[in-house]
Amino acid sequence: MSPTVFYIIIGYILLMVIAYFIQEKFIFKPEKLAADFQFKYDAPFKEISFQPEAGVTISGIHFYVKKPHGLILYFHGNTRSIKGWGKYARDFYRFGYDVVLVDYRGFGKSIGKRSEAAMLNDMQFVYDQLCLQFPEDHILVYGRSMGSGFATKLAADNHPRYLLLDAPYYSFRKVVERFLPFLPIRFVLRYHLRTDKWIENVKCHTYILHGTKDRLIPLAHSERLQQINPRRITLIRIYGGGHNNLPSFPEYHNFIRDILKV
Repeated sequence: MSPTVFYIIIGYILLMVIAYFIQEKFIFKPEKLAADFQFKYDAPFKEISFQPEAGVTISGIHFYVKKPHGLILYFHGNTRSIKGWGKYARDFYRFGYDVVLVDYRGFGKSIGKRSEAAMLNDMQFVYDQLCLQFPEDHILVYGRSMGSGFATKLAADNHPRYLLLDAPYYSFRKVVERFLPFLPIRFVLRYHLRTDKWIENVKCHTYILHGTKDRLIPLAHSERLQQINPRRITLIRIYGGGHNNLPSFPEYHNFIRDILKV
């Protein structure tokens, strides 16, 4: 083996090791909030928190209405915190639904060491606690982008009324492979979030909303998900929509309204 080939191999192995240990800095872009931060919105809400295990706190906000038709459990994307994502609650409470948004570990006021298994367990704990307040068939699970994997896993393991996915990925690995095709992602990646596997076990109807011009997670991801169970999965294409601007389209709100009709 020539010295050049040897150094290339060593460099490639070193790159894989680095990618394995620092990947969270690229996957998660959290906004951290002080414990005494005060949320402010122009709709009735209360701050809530959950303690799924010792040393872990999951922070949330609960927007509430009089005599709600149900509850939307909203899982946001991989950036910011519920401080900013909270503005999207109006897309649901305007139709008479309570809305709960929670932050993942390390986001906002939530604390705890992240791992895929731990985050999935957190979300199940939150779901179980909400089931003590709402009949399960009144709970709708909504997942936006990265949150679509968590939402799908919950819907697969439980019995919510509906599953709503906004710009979901077929699997998280497929997203990362688009940007790092030269690495053996299946071995390096610590977060796989197999939406494609979990959605097979979802028993409620699933609605997917996806922009036709989404450059981060292309529409093809949702088309492949729909093919897994076309009788239980409705794919709604937002023509001209990108990855972060679906709420700017009237069609998005019209579809949400139709889905939430009682």
